[in-house]
Amino acid sequence: MAKRSKKSRKVGLIGVRKDPNRPPGRNEPTSQKPKKHKGKPAGSRHNVEQASASDKPVKQKQDPRVGSKKPIPLVKAAKSSSVTPSKSAVRKYATPAEELAALEADPRLSALLDKIDSGKTLRAEEQEYVDENMARHQILCDLLGISPEADDEDDDPLAGIESLSIDDFKK
Repeated sequence: MAKRSKKSRKVGLIGVRKDPNRPPGRNEPTSQKPKKHKGKPAGSRHNVEQASASDKPVKQKQDPRVGSKKPIPLVKAAKSSSVTPSKSAVRKYATPAEELAALEADPRLSALLDKIDSGKTLRAEEQEYVDENMARHQILCDLLGISPEADDEDDDPLAGIESLSIDDFKK
């Protein structure tokens, strides 16, 4: 019998050796013809709307978040103390008597005057409002010939009771 030979661990060449002089590049064979394209590309029946829309000029969608370029103040601005009355705030009256009646019926002015009578202090703008309206009230009273002191004397019906004597009523 023949002796058995052991397998070697060395592996022989598999395939063709690489040419070291060949430049790196595509591995395509150069003799192949270009493919003929027959028929339409896959999925063409579903893309009909897109093809018709491509004829029109394409507008880019604008970002809806883009807004005004006006700067926004981050800190609340202080109110100016000199408030200019708007045209709707300035009332025009036909007669000084109507203006005086409106001043006396003003709920804000009466509330502020009640505050002053109770001894509470007013803010600067409230005090300015009271001063302006009281000055206007004084001017209107002078125009109409009304004096506030004369009204107080006439209104007190019990002022003469102290001067009466009981002896005058006895027989």
